[in-house]
Amino acid sequence: MSNHTITSPAVHESPFESMLKRFNIAADLLQLGERERAILSKPSKIVIVNLPVRMDDGSTKVYEGYRVVHSTVLGPSKGGIRYAPEVNMDEVKALAAWMTWKCAVVGLPYGGAKGGITCNPKQMSENELEMLTRKYTIALQDIFGVNQDVPAPDMNTGPREMGWIVDEYSRIKGYQPGVVTGKPIELGGSLGRVAATGRGVMTTAMCALEKMGIKPSDCTAAVQGFGNVGSYGALLLAEKGVKIVAISDVSGGYHNTAGIDIAAAMEYVATHKSLEGFTGGSKISNAELLCLPIDILVPAAMEDVITVTNAGDIKAKLIVEGANGPVAASADAILDSKGIVIVPDILANSGGVTVSYFEWVQNRRGHYYTEAEVNAKADPMLIRAFEEVYAASKEFKCNMRIAAYVVSIRRVAKGLKYHGNL
Repeated sequence: MSNHTITSPAVHESPFESMLKRFNIAADLLQLGERERAILSKPSKIVIVNLPVRMDDGSTKVYEGYRVVHSTVLGPSKGGIRYAPEVNMDEVKALAAWMTWKCAVVGLPYGGAKGGITCNPKQMSENELEMLTRKYTIALQDIFGVNQDVPAPDMNTGPREMGWIVDEYSRIKGYQPGVVTGKPIELGGSLGRVAATGRGVMTTAMCALEKMGIKPSDCTAAVQGFGNVGSYGALLLAEKGVKIVAISDVSGGYHNTAGIDIAAAMEYVATHKSLEGFTGGSKISNAELLCLPIDILVPAAMEDVITVTNAGDIKAKLIVEGANGPVAASADAILDSKGIVIVPDILANSGGVTVSYFEWVQNRRGHYYTEAEVNAKADPMLIRAFEEVYAASKEFKCNMRIAAYVVSIRRVAKGLKYHGNL
């Protein structure tokens, strides 16, 4: 592995600090110029909005919303919107930058952005969430745009919220379904989008196993986070012959050495809204799941679940990052020293934005693909991106994470150069 690893552990390292540390290592390897480094290490636009919402009980609450545009060098900015109590500016800045690198590593004609509203959607009615979403859309009507900034779902948002956004935006600007992706199929969404991020996790995992000389049928896996990404990732890995021995969500983890029936677990969650009470495995904690003796670990929940405090206990041979930033930068050196191969988030979970790109293209053309056509277009793009990152890891003698940054930064820096002296 590379000498270019992060050795200074940070106890409370922010996601943006993690991103910048990795960015700077890759920039050093590329001998990136000061101008490019200065431009790409900071977001190009930060918008903060206050959103007054009349609640069902007649009171008014004011929510804080964010939209960070990191880069538009390669095209319109692209990135999801998350609703969560812990949403904050530092997190959104990091996620926006990761979107820039994610789009660039796959070769999409997009820059990166991210949005969020600090709220607890689980304590809000559907009517309150709709009002909040529409207020957010009105506040950002001049930021969003088909050729400008294209939002998508993220944590605690989905097709429903995207439907509200496209409806509100179209009321103001005229019908423009391409202003968001991840919409309901009936409003111009794309077939294959729901499973796309999980499918990307499976596809890149298969690429990594091939390089490692390991057969999928010889592997066990644990998936932390059983939302959209984790559940479909687990289902598709199982279809390839991988035995999924543990899954988890906010209710905790469930472990079964004989293998978990993922389709049954997905059906259980659809009925009960969480894995709480699932009988397909014995109960363990999320922390215990991460350290199980398995071949493949898929962290598909939150940022910074693997840190300096638990990295030494990770036993997996391969980590495929379904979530954004699940490994703190300060843990990289420990995982490298253990010889653990990591397919980094900006590559592993790029399947979602890849199919979002196809949705955007379909909206612009007015011609829609079958799910088989979507998968047939997306899979080769992810495989090609993996091969480019793998080749860069050999060329620069670095791990796959830094190699992914190298591929991305090199592409965006070239774009900056061709734009001229902005």
